[in-house]
Amino acid sequence: MNVIEKLPTLQHLLRQLQKVPYLASKNLYRVATHFLKMDEKQLQQFCALLLKAHEQVVRCPICYAWQEKGAACQFCGSSRRDAGVVCVVESWQDLLAIEKSGAFKGLYHVLGGSLSPIDGIGPEQLSIEQLVARVEHISELVFALNQTPEGEATMAYIVEKIKKNTALKITCLAQGMPVGSSIEFMDRLTVYKALDQRKEF
Repeated sequence: MNVIEKLPTLQHLLRQLQKVPYLASKNLYRVATHFLKMDEKQLQQFCALLLKAHEQVVRCPICYAWQEKGAACQFCGSSRRDAGVVCVVESWQDLLAIEKSGAFKGLYHVLGGSLSPIDGIGPEQLSIEQLVARVEHISELVFALNQTPEGEATMAYIVEKIKKNTALKITCLAQGMPVGSSIEFMDRLTVYKALDQRKEF
């Protein structure tokens, strides 16, 4: 009999950990062991903090970046940022990578991913309609999506939705972004140059 089958409670914990995205299977036992070895006070603090974050950290209703509940969005609510330029990213991690580069001073729009029919991700699962509603009030839309087939398809879909707005300038990241790469893993200088030298889409 499998060793884990004799430990049903641990088996249930491992099954839950398997549902956590980006947690490699080879690390499941290490993570489970980490939690099991935590003293009760540490574990209670961890669980309480996780619950508090889940309750207090929400998405901005305009740009869909994370913000503290009840507080103004640090991007949409800032008078120091250029409200006429919106940078479209797939994820919060991509937004962070761009912010670290220091090359962008406009606003953002976090889609929440990219179109991927094979994974069941269609326009309804992303904040595309909300983005389309925003373009009437801006002068430039910067695409900073990952250079993957899904990212390209998402950009093409959005452009098709907004093509009636002929006054809108549409740009995308320039050279320096390897095809198939993810923005969140790019170094600061590469992201800076890609933004600084962005081109017409």
